[in-house]
Amino acid sequence: MINVSEALEPLAAWFLSLGIPQPIVEWGHPVMMGIVVVVMGSYVGWTGWRGRLAQDKDVSFNNRMGHRLLAPWMFFFLAAGYPGGVLSLVMQRHPIFESPHFWTGSLVLILLLINSLLSLGGFGGDKPALRTTHAYLGSAILGLLVVHGVLGLI
Repeated sequence: MINVSEALEPLAAWFLSLGIPQPIVEWGHPVMMGIVVVVMGSYVGWTGWRGRLAQDKDVSFNNRMGHRLLAPWMFFFLAAGYPGGVLSLVMQRHPIFESPHFWTGSLVLILLLINSLLSLGGFGGDKPALRTTHAYLGSAILGLLVVHGVLGLI
């Protein structure tokens, strides 16, 4: 079986050879992903629930549109930041698979993919139960992202 850390070591060594300051190696991923989670995540969650709960059809529509526009970008940035986080672990000589932060990050992406598929699949013909599942799963993912962030800082 291939050792992931060993496989990524040449790439990590190359990045380290660029003279990237240690604070960037250690804090670059948390700062950038923190921005994505706090700014984009709160907006995506807020607009999703506002779109769902607003009584005014225009308010609901505008919030749903905001949610639909930004949610895919949030998923993209989180997925793009994932390899950077793994590489940061390798560069700092932390074991990847012993990191609860790695496992929560992996779970976040899997759950986001499932939630995205619910939406992209039209909620199974606009079934209310699937829309409700999407809303609560999305909220649970945002909660998991908070746990993920805490685990990355300890």
